[in-house]
Amino acid sequence: MFLVSGPDLVSETCRAGLCGTFPSLNQRSTEGFDDWLSEIEERNGDGAAPYGVNLIVHKSNPRVQADLEICVKHEVPLIITSLGAVPELVDAVHSYGGVVFHDVIQRRHAEKAVEAGVDGIIAVSAGAGGHAGTFSPFALVSEIREFWDGAIALSGSITQGGHVAAAQLMGADFGYIGSHFITANESMAPDEQKAMMFEASAKDITYTDKVTGVGANFLTPSLEAATLPDHGGEMTLNDEARAWKTIWSAGHGVGATRSARPAAELCEELIVQYQAARDKFCAA
Repeated sequence: MFLVSGPDLVSETCRAGLCGTFPSLNQRSTEGFDDWLSEIEERNGDGAAPYGVNLIVHKSNPRVQADLEICVKHEVPLIITSLGAVPELVDAVHSYGGVVFHDVIQRRHAEKAVEAGVDGIIAVSAGAGGHAGTFSPFALVSEIREFWDGAIALSGSITQGGHVAAAQLMGADFGYIGSHFITANESMAPDEQKAMMFEASAKDITYTDKVTGVGANFLTPSLEAATLPDHGGEMTLNDEARAWKTIWSAGHGVGATRSARPAAELCEELIVQYQAARDKFCAA
């Protein structure tokens, strides 16, 4: 949800009963990030689901320590880490009772995350939007379950409540949804990106490392319309932000999105579908 998710989308998702998250770097400064957290907390009030923040833990992110300190100040309930599992960060979040989930695309990354003391693993399987892996969700979850009995959230083409129920049947605990909310009314995605998604299906997604140096799924028409950046194998965060403004990511589940809808409506639909799927399985 880089450059897509902000206070509007997060708050409406949490108020509808699902955990809304956003990357700290979607706000251009640490000071602005602090303000966003205050806004989300004020808007959520009592009774909303917890919210979360994604921190890019990588040497290319000069803000990681400053943003972490803001997260500790606000006691953000859920921290999602990407591109690095750091024990000191986990300890900082645990100091106030927060939990840390870590993005992984293969077993080795999950093992390192467990060693760092994380509370949960996000298994980013084939078909997920943005930076993603290439392994089947069945294989990825099964391999992680061989050594990890903690929480697993499955990512990759999840667009229906029944998909979340299916993820639980195969060994995960949660569904991790991104692309389905890119076209929400509260999303910060430009209208052109949303329009492209309305016309797309799984065949219109390309997996490539040519944009950021890391394998990711993108809308093929946006790739064809853009000049790929020459990042020499590694991009700065400013370079990456410029690239993602015109080269848009989405997962294989893009075909489920055909119109802009309120986030609360999407959440309600997912919850109803999930409950129906569980009832069906329990009755079988």
